[in-house]
Amino acid sequence: MKRHVVAEFAAEAPLLEAARALRAEGQAEVDLHSPVPLHGADEALGLKRSIVPRLALVAGLLGAVTGYLMQWYLVGVDWPINVGGRPPSSPPAFIPVTFELGVLFAALAIFFGLFALWGMPRLHHPVFEVEAFRSASVDGLWLSTVVSAEAAESTAARLRGLGARQVQIVEDAS
Repeated sequence: MKRHVVAEFAAEAPLLEAARALRAEGQAEVDLHSPVPLHGADEALGLKRSIVPRLALVAGLLGAVTGYLMQWYLVGVDWPINVGGRPPSSPPAFIPVTFELGVLFAALAIFFGLFALWGMPRLHHPVFEVEAFRSASVDGLWLSTVVSAEAAESTAARLRGLGARQVQIVEDAS
């Protein structure tokens, strides 16, 4: 059975140092919870660069190509209308729809891609059982890590030694 060890820190520097120390000791599932962005948190957690920009680029290009080809086929091939001797397929007229579909596809890919990457919707997390964890959305700096039942007490002691103000162990019911 897995357990979550949750620790609150008074300042940003000890929090990031604790995250680095736990990762150096082999903890894989370390997470930081803060109401503001923490500079250096991605390095402390060992996060890789996000794939979201590439996902948005590919989806935007796919949307633009889809928009252009759709207009080209509908106006130039499927239902050509000769209006004043103009060509049925006119690329400058296709720019607005092509651009808008590119933006739409990119936005939808970012929205649904982030949901998939974050494992959403997850409406409950075991750390929410800690009453004091409510300060994570106001002014608290928290670290949580997933450990085995045997390593929970030693990890809690290690976090106290790294400067945590309070440490609690929560059982994962899932």
